[in-house]
Amino acid sequence: MKSASIRIGGLLTVLLTAAATLPVGSLSAATIEIPQRSEIADEYKWNLDGLYSNLDDWQKDFDLLKAGLPRFEAYRGHLGDSARTLLECLKLRDELDILSDNISSYAYLKLDEDNRVSEYQELVGRAQALGSELSEATSFVEPELLSIDSDRLKAFLAENPELNVYRFHLEDLIRRKQHVLPEREEELMALAGTVTRAPGRIFGMLTSADMSFGTIIDEDGNEVELTEERFAKYRQSTDRRVRRDAHTRYYEAYLKNVNTFAATLGSSLASDRFRMKARGYGSCLEMSLFRNNIPTSVYHNIIEAVNDNLAPLHKWAALKKRILGVDTLHPYDLYVPLHGSEPKEYTWEEAKSVVLDGLTPMGSTYVADFERGLNSGWIDVFETKGKGTGAYSGGTYTSPPYILMNFNGSLEWVFTIAHEMGHSMQTYYVNRNEPYIYCDYSLFVAEVASTLNEAVLMKTLMRDAATREEKLQLLDSYISGIKGTFFRQVMFAEFELAIHERIESGEAVSADYFRQTFRDIYQKYWGPALAIEDIDDMLGLVVSHFYWQYYVYQYATSFAAAQMMSEKLMDGDPGSQDRIMKFLATGASKYPVDILKEAGVDLTTKEPFLVTINLFSNLVDEMERLLNEK
Repeated sequence: MKSASIRIGGLLTVLLTAAATLPVGSLSAATIEIPQRSEIADEYKWNLDGLYSNLDDWQKDFDLLKAGLPRFEAYRGHLGDSARTLLECLKLRDELDILSDNISSYAYLKLDEDNRVSEYQELVGRAQALGSELSEATSFVEPELLSIDSDRLKAFLAENPELNVYRFHLEDLIRRKQHVLPEREEELMALAGTVTRAPGRIFGMLTSADMSFGTIIDEDGNEVELTEERFAKYRQSTDRRVRRDAHTRYYEAYLKNVNTFAATLGSSLASDRFRMKARGYGSCLEMSLFRNNIPTSVYHNIIEAVNDNLAPLHKWAALKKRILGVDTLHPYDLYVPLHGSEPKEYTWEEAKSVVLDGLTPMGSTYVADFERGLNSGWIDVFETKGKGTGAYSGGTYTSPPYILMNFNGSLEWVFTIAHEMGHSMQTYYVNRNEPYIYCDYSLFVAEVASTLNEAVLMKTLMRDAATREEKLQLLDSYISGIKGTFFRQVMFAEFELAIHERIESGEAVSADYFRQTFRDIYQKYWGPALAIEDIDDMLGLVVSHFYWQYYVYQYATSFAAAQMMSEKLMDGDPGSQDRIMKFLATGASKYPVDILKEAGVDLTTKEPFLVTINLFSNLVDEMERLLNEK
């Protein structure tokens, strides 16, 4: 349902840019609190009517789906009888899957409006339970399909033209035959779904609803409540005391629950291992990449390419230390800008305008559709009490795309608009060009669409930069983007590989193991200039993406792919716009590596990764040159 973003933001400027929507007296002179959802104007909230206008309509579809589940029994044991019977079953599955997607999506989106609302917590639980019932009811389909002789399936395809839409799906199913279980075992795996997803759900509720980070004193002497969203801004503060205090408060809150977080992550790994063993894969990595036919060499290649070329990142750390003039560089120093001026802050309207202008190279059709989406109730803009953190793009096949944001007015969040709308635009185009069976495109290509927007926006802004200060700010942002979206995600990917291999070998995991393993990798990536204190290795236990097995590496592969695609686009390469639009409209009807090859990027080689590392090195050199200018 969600294409989650790595961008974490949202803080004080949410209240400043949205102040006009708040009632008089809601902003205290001493303590700045997060507004309630009711205090935000409707124009800054998503409009979920594209899913359901109210809970009664949701309940009607819930009941409709529930009533439809027994219909599958008529097809059990009969899929090989005729092409017509097979087609009817597959169409019924699509029909009820669409209902389930809508039911689940609405429940999650409503919950993320305010995670404290028990009614929405129950809604999610009901949606999950019904989704498991649907999975159980349809669990016979794949095993039964695989029991049908391949020649008979081919004959069905030739006999009934309507079945042709499922051709790639059926051929891919045959490829995955070795890992599909007998019918009863598939039913048990479906029943286990709610249990195996529990660790991530527990992590989310603990961090979104139950944890408190206390308060800090900001640069102006105000006592400010610290949140996941505000932490992102305060760690960029030019006041070292502020960013140190924010860093300390943030990780202390996690440290107080260190054993709980270690237990949930360990349980998630055990769940991954259970599924890997049950389905007969050689490793969790193989299981994760096999479904999309991605060679495991892609994962290993990116880690190897980075490990062989860490010098530019070490140079960046040393440059940070020198320019900041600190005796010791700490992790809370890594996010403060080096360009020597206060970062510009943007209103929501200004941010939208910057993004639209910056994406002009994508073509008039794309920009027009993009602008329409910005102004059509797709986006929930500002941080409010209990709201889900960070940013993501969601929605379903029959609804508009939806975007959760926690916009704070920073340049980072300007780029988050481009990023999340990249996801939503891909959803928008795929849903209009692919049948439902292929609308669920791989995350491996989803992050290319979002990161491509960022790359084009950045290159346009850098090209048009009018002053040294503006160029420095953009350089700093671009470097930080590569650091966060490429190097940091490869670092996370290496950690994720290590902890999975640990549990796959039958060895125990613990809070101490997680922290020491992450500390060693963290230090290796950043080199001798960075001093990692005891609290800093908690970072390995606070990343929600670790509950989505082998997810984070795709940010790095996508970033590399996006740089290559954006270079061609910006250079005016003939046909580049058309190739990109074709790429954006292609869902799961092809394997993701093949889709990217058609778009001009071969991620089975190290070339895209080395290109990105070289880009980072050149940007650091340019940044150093401008900073050294008198």
